[in-house]
Amino acid sequence: MIRDFISSPKLKFGEDLFIDDIKIISGQMNIIRINAGKIPSDNRINVFAHVFHTGIPGPSVLILGGVHGNEINGIEIVRRSIEEQIYSGIISGTVIIIPLLNVYGFINFTRDVSDGKDVNRSFPGHINGSLASRVARIISKKILPNVDIAIDFHTGGEARYNYPQVRYNKSDLLATKMAACFGTRYLIEQPLLANSFRKAAFDVNVPAVVFEGGESIRLDKLSIMTGINAIKNVLFSLGMIEDHELIPLKEQFIIRKNNWIRASFPGLFIWSKKSGDFVNKGDKLGEIKDPYGTKSVDVISTYSGHIIGHNNASVVSLGDALFHIGYEYEKI
Repeated sequence: MIRDFISSPKLKFGEDLFIDDIKIISGQMNIIRINAGKIPSDNRINVFAHVFHTGIPGPSVLILGGVHGNEINGIEIVRRSIEEQIYSGIISGTVIIIPLLNVYGFINFTRDVSDGKDVNRSFPGHINGSLASRVARIISKKILPNVDIAIDFHTGGEARYNYPQVRYNKSDLLATKMAACFGTRYLIEQPLLANSFRKAAFDVNVPAVVFEGGESIRLDKLSIMTGINAIKNVLFSLGMIEDHELIPLKEQFIIRKNNWIRASFPGLFIWSKKSGDFVNKGDKLGEIKDPYGTKSVDVISTYSGHIIGHNNASVVSLGDALFHIGYEYEKI
């Protein structure tokens, strides 16, 4: 179990938990509001956190969604986990659940905040920084000091669909163990990115993994159900819930290297392969046609491997990313 790899949980037996100077009452779900700053209209941006602190020794887990405001599958996974009362069955430890971090981005159907900056490239943040930096600082300074591990739920970019997958730092043993129990078909080794949430967590010894599923501004049933099951799997493996069964997948793959196949011609994009498919080098993946009916170009795979993401755009430009292929992989 993952719990065996957490030698010393940050929160001890009977210890009071304070977040943003608010005392968390043990044994009940607490909802706290943390101010992140203001937008030019003078409206405040607040981050809401649901906190369940049992007061019984055990791990402390952060479950985070909506770092990018338009990635609604991640938001819906975390929101639905609250609605389904997964956390009412917690028997030890603490969970901090933030369904929506980037409130501004959610309201405006955008990845970024009002200053055009990416929260996930603004960690660890600064109290006197931009709005993105201030939002990041809430997690770095007010949340991460209280947790042992973290799960960050994301969705694919605009018109880009990601097959449900977990991304982790292979040099982090606990993050690797977490990824293995997620229950996703694809486990993707991904280095830490500068100024990202995962890097900020790693720097303070908090192992973190990222779930990716679906595409932005579109709910995807497979991604949502996979994400909710991943939360249950992790909590069960931490010994924090009991009424759950780990269901092994028929096939799981570690993706060690991946790359995008890009458009060599602009026009109308019609794909014949999709995320989750296995393809061989030389296979036809789709076609790009000019709007006048005079030219058609086949999209050919330059790798043998698994399609872990694809572009759903109907019209593409020269060089656009079309198919994300995991070409160095291992079945587990």
